[in-house]
Amino acid sequence: MAGGIATSRSVRKPAPADIGRPTSEPAAVRWLLIGIAVLFLTLIVLLPLITVFVEGLKHGWEVYLSALIDPDAVSALKLTLLVAAIAVPLNTVFGIAASWLIAKFSFRGKSLLLSLIDLPFSVSPVIAGFMFLLLFGAQGYLGPWLDERGLQVVFAPPGIVLATMFVTFPFVARELIPLMQAQGIQEEEAAATLGAKGFRIFWSVTLPNIKWGLLYGLVLCNARAMGEFGAVSVVSGHIRGETNTLPLHVEILYNEYQFSASFAAASLLMLLALLTLGAKSLVEWKTAQRNQDLEG
Repeated sequence: MAGGIATSRSVRKPAPADIGRPTSEPAAVRWLLIGIAVLFLTLIVLLPLITVFVEGLKHGWEVYLSALIDPDAVSALKLTLLVAAIAVPLNTVFGIAASWLIAKFSFRGKSLLLSLIDLPFSVSPVIAGFMFLLLFGAQGYLGPWLDERGLQVVFAPPGIVLATMFVTFPFVARELIPLMQAQGIQEEEAAATLGAKGFRIFWSVTLPNIKWGLLYGLVLCNARAMGEFGAVSVVSGHIRGETNTLPLHVEILYNEYQFSASFAAASLLMLLALLTLGAKSLVEWKTAQRNQDLEG
C-alpha cells in the first residue's frame, strides 16, 4: 500500500511552463515573417493602387475630372451600378433559398446541387460568356427565336446581367451554407413546436442568426459583380455608351493609348472597390463583436 502511494506520488504532472507553446517563435523570426508579409502586400497591393491614382492625376485635376465626366465614362458607370443592382439581389435570394434547402433538409441530389453551385468557380469567365453567346447569339440555339420576337440578349444589357449573375451566384450561398449547417435546426424545430409557420420561422429565427454572414456574402458578390471583366467582355459587344461597363471602358481607353483617362476611370473603379472593402471590414468587425457577445 505504501509502495503504491509512493509510486503515485512520484508521478508528477508537467507544469504549464514545462509544456512548449507550438506557436511561440523567437522575436527575430516573428519580425522576419511580418517583414515578408508587409513587403509582399506593398509590392502586390499598395504599389499598384498608388500607381493607379498617380497616373490618373499625372496631368492634373482638370484632365482627371474631364475623364470622369466624359459621357462614355458616365454611361459605363451607370451600367456597372445597374448590373450590380440587378444581379446582387437576385443572387442573394437564390443564395438564401439554396442555403436553407441544403442546410435544413435532406433530399436526393443534394451533392449535385452543391456541385452546380460551385460550377462558376471552376469555369473560366470567358467560357461562361461564350456559353451565353452560344445560347442567345444570332447564330445560337435561341437566337432566331429571340430575333423573331424583337428580343436581344447578347450585345445588350440583359446578356451582361446574365453573365454577371452566373459568375457571382455562388458567393452568397457559399457563405451561408456552412453557417446554417453549424447552427443546426434546433431553434427552428423549437419555433415550429410553438406554432410558428415556415416564413415566420425564417424571418424571426433563421434570418437574425445569419444576417452578418449574409451581409458578408452580399459584399463579396457585389465586389465581383462590379469588377467582372471576362464574361461581360464576351457578351457585351463593346458598344460605347451602351454596353460598356467600367472595366471594359478602362480597357478601351488603354488600348487607344489614352493612358491618363484610362487610369482615371480605373481609379473610379478602385474607389468603388475600396468602399466595398470598407463595408466588408465593417461586417467582419460586427461579426467578431457578435461572437464575443455570445461567448460572454
